[in-house]
Amino acid sequence: MRWMLVFLIALLIFNRAGAWLQKIGLGRLPGDIRLRLFGRELFLPLASSVVLGLIASVIGLLL
Repeated sequence: MRWMLVFLIALLIFNRAGAWLQKIGLGRLPGDIRLRLFGRELFLPLASSVVLGLIASVIGLLL
């Protein structure tokens, strides 16, 4: 249950910071899904979440 909550929070952060993340290359990886439903765009950054998780793990190991 805790991991599902963390994943949902990460999705909210990605949705809010989508424009900035695209400038640095995240959000356009294979595995990132963009859907347009009822005039709204839904962004599911699956691959970008994995990449950011790996980066956070490496930073955590170094500290």
